[in-house]
Amino acid sequence: MSTAAKQFHEEEAIGKTYDWQIARRLLGYLKPYLRLLIPALLLTLALNLLGVLQPKFTQYAIDWYIIPKKTDGVLLLAGLFAGVQFLRFVFAYLQSIFINSVGQYVMFDLRRQLYAKLQRQEVAYYDRNPVGRIMTRLTSDVDALNELFTSGVTDVLGDLVMIVAIIGVMLWMDPQLTGVTLLTIPLLWAATTWFRKGARKGYDMVRTRVARINAFLQEHFAGAQTVQIFNAEARSLRRFAAINDDHRKANIDTIFYYAVFFPLVDFIGAVGIALIIWFGGYRVMNHALSLGALVAFIQYSGFLFQPIRDISDKYNVLQAAVVASHRIFKTLDLPIAVTSPEQPLKSGRASGRIEFQDVWFAYKDEDWVLKDVSFTVDFGQSVALVGHTGSGKTTITNLLMRFYDVQRGRILLDGVDIRDWDLPSLRKNFAVVLQDVFLFSGTVEGNIRLGREDITEERVRWAANEVHADRFIQRLREGYKSEVKERGAGLSVGQKQLISFARALAFDPALLILDEATSSIDTETEQLIQQAIERVMRDRTSIVVAHRLSTVQRADRIIVLHHGEIREQGTHQELLALRGLYWKLYKLQYSDASRPVPIEENGEKRPLAPVPSSLRFSE
Repeated sequence: MSTAAKQFHEEEAIGKTYDWQIARRLLGYLKPYLRLLIPALLLTLALNLLGVLQPKFTQYAIDWYIIPKKTDGVLLLAGLFAGVQFLRFVFAYLQSIFINSVGQYVMFDLRRQLYAKLQRQEVAYYDRNPVGRIMTRLTSDVDALNELFTSGVTDVLGDLVMIVAIIGVMLWMDPQLTGVTLLTIPLLWAATTWFRKGARKGYDMVRTRVARINAFLQEHFAGAQTVQIFNAEARSLRRFAAINDDHRKANIDTIFYYAVFFPLVDFIGAVGIALIIWFGGYRVMNHALSLGALVAFIQYSGFLFQPIRDISDKYNVLQAAVVASHRIFKTLDLPIAVTSPEQPLKSGRASGRIEFQDVWFAYKDEDWVLKDVSFTVDFGQSVALVGHTGSGKTTITNLLMRFYDVQRGRILLDGVDIRDWDLPSLRKNFAVVLQDVFLFSGTVEGNIRLGREDITEERVRWAANEVHADRFIQRLREGYKSEVKERGAGLSVGQKQLISFARALAFDPALLILDEATSSIDTETEQLIQQAIERVMRDRTSIVVAHRLSTVQRADRIIVLHHGEIREQGTHQELLALRGLYWKLYKLQYSDASRPVPIEENGEKRPLAPVPSSLRFSE
C-alpha cells in the first residue's frame, strides 16, 4: 500500500485503545471546570444512593403495614417515598445541568485548539490529508468526547456506586440469599466480555467507513460541477452506493452483538430472579426471611443487573471517545513545519527586493520541481514567469510566501532569508490574485476586506472602482452588503475574479502576485482592468504568472522556466530575438489556428499524431 493510502486510512491503524496517558491528558481539559464537575459527581453519588433506598420502602410497606393490616403510618411512609423521589428529580436536574455544561466547555476548548492548530499548519498538510477526514476531527471526534464527559463517565460512576451499594445492602439483609443471587454473575461477566470484544471490532469497522463516507462526500460535493459536466453521476452514485453499503454492513454486523447481548442479559437476570424466588421462597416458608425482604431482594436483583448492562452499553461510548482522543491529540501534536523564528530578524513592511539563490525544491523526496533556480527582482520591478504547465511557476510564488520551505538554497526578501522573517509580517506584505478565486460566505464588502478592520469602506469602494468591479456590485440587490453564497455561488467567474482584484488592491501590498489572474476574464473586461493593474504594479514589486503571453509582454523582465530550470531571461523583444523557447511558445500561441503547429521539443518537431480508431468514440 502506498504512503498516501496508509495515511488516508489511519483510522484503521489505531489498535489498542486503552492508554493512561490519553486518560490523563483528557483529565487536563476538566481541570478548569472542577467547580462544575465536583458538584456533578457528588450529585451522581447522592442520586444513586437514594435509588438504593427504593426496595427498602417496599420491604417496610409489606412487613410493617400490609401483612399486619395496619394503616397507621402508611401515609407517612408513602410521603417519605415520594419525598425521596422528588429529591432524586432535583438532583438529576442539577447533575444534568452541571455535567452537560462541562461537556460543552470541553468541546469548545478542543474545537478552538484544533482549529487554531489547523489554521497554522503548512499547506503541505492539506495536500496530504483529505478535507473530509479533517472535518471529522472537528465534528464527530469532538462529539464523541462530549458524550464521554456528559454521559459516559458519570453514568459509569453512578452504576459502579449502585452495584457496590446494592451488594452491600443485600449482604446486610441476608448473606445466603445474596450468594444465590450472585451465582449468575459469572454468566453475566462471560456475556459482557463476548459483547465487548465483538462490539469493539464492529465499532472499528463502522468508524472507518464513516471516515470514508465523509471523505467521499466532501470530494464529490466540491467537484459536483465536474461530475455533471462529464456525465459521471451514475459512476459516482455506484461508488457511493458501494461505500455506503460497506457502512450498512458494518452497522448490521455490530447490531448482531446488541441483538444477542441485551436479551441474553435479560434472560440471565430472569434466571437470577427465579433462583431468588426458589431459595428465598423456601426461607420465607421456614420463617428465616420476611416476605417484604424477599420482594426487596427481587427488586434489588433487577437494580443490580441494570447497571451491569448499562456499563457494557457504555463500553462503546468509551471506545469511541478513546479512539477519537487518539486522533484529536495526534492532530494537536503534529509539528508545524513552517513557523516564525523565535527571534525574527525582520518584520514590518518590506521594500520589495527579492532574490532566489540556488534554490532546489521538491514536494516529495528528491523529485525536484525547481533545480538550481537563481534570479533577482529589484524594488518596483515587474517580473513575469512563463513556461509549460508543471515548469515550476506557481511553486516559485508559493515558496516566496513560505507556504513551503526550500530544501536547498535561500530566498531573500530585502536581503534577509524569508525563514528569518516574522511569518505573519512576511505574508502581510503580499497580495495574491489567483486563477481559482475563493470567496467566503458573507458579504461582498467582507470578501474584499477579509476581516481587516483598518480597511475602510471608502477604500473598499475605491479598490472595487479601480478594477471596474463597482459596476456589477452596484447592480446587486444590496450593493456591497449583498450576501455571497459559499464559494461565490451565483456570481460569474469573471465577477469573482474582479472581487479578487479589488481585494488585492484594498490590502495595499508591498508585493503583488498575479497567478493566471486574468485567464478567466473576457477580453473586454481584461482590457478595462489592465490599466488598473499597471497603476497598482507601479512602485511595487510584482510577479506575474501566466500562460497567455499577451498579459506579460509589458513586464520589465520575463523568466522562462522549463522542467524546473531557468532557460531564458529578458524583455519580450529580447526573448523573441533569441528565437529560443520563448519564441517557440509565442509562435505556438499566435500561429494561425487553422494550421496546427507541431510541438517542438529539444529542437525536434514532433508531428501531431491522429487519434487511433480504437480510441475514437462511436456514435
